[in-house]
Amino acid sequence: MADAIFGIATSALRAAQAGLATAGHNIANANTPGYHRQEIVQSNAPPQLTGAGFIGRGVEVDTVRRVYSDLIDAQATRAQAQASYYTTYQEQVGQIDSLLSDPDAGLAPALEQFFSAVNDVAANPASVPSRQTLLAGASSLIARFQALDGRLNEINQSINVQIESTVSSVNAYAREIATLNGRIAAASNGTQPPNDLIDERDRIVGELNLLVGASVINQPNGTVNVMMGSGQALVVGQESFRMTAVNSPDVPEQLDVSYGVGSGSIVLSPSALTGGSLGALLAFRADALTDARNRLGTIAAGLETAFNAQHRLGQDLRGAAGTDFFSSPVAVVTSRADNGGSATLTASIVDGSALVPSDYRVTYAAGNYQVTRLSDGNTTNFAGLPQTVDGVSIQLANGVPADGDSFLVEPSRNVIRNMSLAIRDTSLIAAGTPMRTASGAANTGNATVNPGAVNTLDPNVQQPVSIVFTSPTTFDVVGVGTGNPTGVAYTSGADITYNGWTVRISGAPAAGDTFKVEPNTNGVADNRNALALAALQTASTLSGKTTSFQGAYGQLTGSIGNAARQMDIAAQAQTAIAQRAEEAQQSVSGVNLDEEAANLLRYQQAYQAAAKTIQVATTLFDTLLSLGN
Repeated sequence: MADAIFGIATSALRAAQAGLATAGHNIANANTPGYHRQEIVQSNAPPQLTGAGFIGRGVEVDTVRRVYSDLIDAQATRAQAQASYYTTYQEQVGQIDSLLSDPDAGLAPALEQFFSAVNDVAANPASVPSRQTLLAGASSLIARFQALDGRLNEINQSINVQIESTVSSVNAYAREIATLNGRIAAASNGTQPPNDLIDERDRIVGELNLLVGASVINQPNGTVNVMMGSGQALVVGQESFRMTAVNSPDVPEQLDVSYGVGSGSIVLSPSALTGGSLGALLAFRADALTDARNRLGTIAAGLETAFNAQHRLGQDLRGAAGTDFFSSPVAVVTSRADNGGSATLTASIVDGSALVPSDYRVTYAAGNYQVTRLSDGNTTNFAGLPQTVDGVSIQLANGVPADGDSFLVEPSRNVIRNMSLAIRDTSLIAAGTPMRTASGAANTGNATVNPGAVNTLDPNVQQPVSIVFTSPTTFDVVGVGTGNPTGVAYTSGADITYNGWTVRISGAPAAGDTFKVEPNTNGVADNRNALALAALQTASTLSGKTTSFQGAYGQLTGSIGNAARQMDIAAQAQTAIAQRAEEAQQSVSGVNLDEEAANLLRYQQAYQAAAKTIQVATTLFDTLLSLGN
């Protein structure tokens, strides 16, 4: 009997020791990231059958168990991945918001200053200082465009660096998880789980999750398979799969993420990575950053084309026709790196008012060209080129395309990089108009003619023309050329348009009254074209002639501002959700020091009681020995 008591007491002693060690281990790791509280699992030892019935044989420690909940841990993992996604996106889009909305460094003040200089020239068309101020203002406007575009490009390059760094970290984590899977499988032996190794692996999975949004599938042997995004495997058992940052086949200046499949690889789209900071970087670049660059480029291209078109209708101080004021915007076409044909495509902007802030994908298949607007997925099919889409003319420059060949057309993203002044001489500013009007000296009616304006480029714009009234309600046009209009009905104040110009005659003319349209000789003080250039500031010249330059920039800043606010709200909300999920996880798996202190006392008392039992057994054994004497 004493021997049985010794066995029972010893088992109790060992169980108390295991409990003390486990509680001490919990206390020691209370602040260790990823640590899950542990507890011993006890059961009574198989009893011994005697004549008096079953006599207990003490206690056994079956295992040391990690305290965790698969459901709560999975919820915390998803919440943390989404919080990482929104926080990263908010940090990136916040940079653009601060850049564009800056009251001093934004585009709005530079546009205001430029058109103020245009108005000064309109007020003093012959003034050289005013013309110098206009050229300086134009240079400043270009510099502001390029500073903004340069900063956006820096953000794009920063995204490349972050993608490369993040992919490297993902690969390192995946390798480490696969290694730990192997160690866990070897240590488990199908019986006892190596809790600390599992905690370490789960901690690394948590770090990986912040980068790519990882999901975990537990395996019977204690290992885990780790998936990312839309189901791509990163770790399967003891094997890890590698991702690579590669130059985009469409836009070589950008890095894409390639995923190894067998002996090859595929480039992942932004939609394939739905969580974590890497997914946020790719989504931000594809959406907010690309949209901002395209919108800003569209404003620049629209300004160049509209200002140049009006400037060409004018006349400079030397009496010559106006030329381009700014450089002409250039669209960029990039052939996909794996194209099989020899075709080269080019593109040009033919209508700045029709531009849409989007890139285009041109795909050749079965003799047809499919043009897809990437901003909304709108697709148009053409039997051949050239074709014009949204103010962009796309041409086949040379070569022959092969089926499946693809081309990326960027009408506006690179416009600002090549933006410059086309004139440097103040005398070349076309402030005047190449034609003027005059009333006949012998006119007897009270009709008057306005100075007129040029509306299209016409080689006959300076040809002398006379408008001769044959009656108070009809007139002939003399000097237009062959087939001169005669007997034209007259309406006071109505437009009269010939040879690319438009004039208005108002009032009551008399028969025989004459009004002349003639070359604007020595018109150095003429400001009509300067006024037309100044009017472009508020004219609806962009987005299908629905908004002005300032309006388009306001839409850009508003769009980015809304995105920044939405992401800020989403980041705060998701961070709070992640914190609550972590709190729920800690309530189950975290170490409560008060609870562990109580456990120490409980196991200490159990240890002391077991020791007392051994002391009693020793006394009984000594009594038995003394009886033999």
